[in-house]
Amino acid sequence: MTAPTVTEPRTVTLTRQKVPWADIVFKLMLRLCLLIAVAFLATLLIYVVYKGWSRLDPRLWDNFPSIRRPERAGARSALYGTLWVISLTAVFCLPVGILAAVYLEEYANPARWYNRMIELNIANLAAIPSIVYGILGLGVIARGFGFGTTILTASITLSLLVLPIVIIASREAIRAVPLSIRQASYGLGATKWQTTWRQILPAAIPGMATGSILALSRAAGEAAPLLLLGGLTYVAFLPDGILSEYTVLPIQIYGWISQSREAFHDLSAAAIVLLLLVIIAMNSIAIYVRNRAQKRW
Repeated sequence: MTAPTVTEPRTVTLTRQKVPWADIVFKLMLRLCLLIAVAFLATLLIYVVYKGWSRLDPRLWDNFPSIRRPERAGARSALYGTLWVISLTAVFCLPVGILAAVYLEEYANPARWYNRMIELNIANLAAIPSIVYGILGLGVIARGFGFGTTILTASITLSLLVLPIVIIASREAIRAVPLSIRQASYGLGATKWQTTWRQILPAAIPGMATGSILALSRAAGEAAPLLLLGGLTYVAFLPDGILSEYTVLPIQIYGWISQSREAFHDLSAAAIVLLLLVIIAMNSIAIYVRNRAQKRW
């Protein structure tokens, strides 16, 4: 009998792979672009807060505007008008946008020509400038339907403006729901409506909330379409309904910044900070809803 041969273990040497110089340069460029963007944003925020710090007091949200005494002027009517317009915009655009997204993702046949036409138009409408929506609102909603220059007209126009964003964001949120959720629901005997209502929509709430708040934040900062729709720069009363005249913070800021006196410029900077706080509050609500409804798959 021959003795078995013992083979010596082989030593494996790990060689460190060299990173291509193009990847290093590209990563440095990305970091540089991020640094520039953050620096510009931080500079803008610091300047606005510094400029309007002297007027960040209760006078800003307690007093009505004044065209003669900037030290007593405030943005109370603009703040309430913004809340009215954004709230009504949410009531109009969110249900329509979410239901449209559900139809396009769950019920529409992508082979049909009219469904493809709808998807193409939604993608194109998301890129149209806001001033075009202002012209549409003035010609069709304000004059054609006879609603006039009211909160209702502004809300419908802004709803049309942000509706494509809501639809696209909601479709992405529905598409992100795992296919196994649908298959398990159908396997247990649920209908398509029950699967959509009880399984898909609850799982898509985090993405829908994020996209919806981003759309409403854009609507809150729009001034161009509302200028065409008769948003006034001087309103010394609070809105009493959806058919009332109004002003919003972007228009009030535009009116103050166009004044020649420096005190109005400080007041406009303080109003910008107030508008930012309103948008941050809206985003905080979206983050809270997203965290409460978020699920790990």
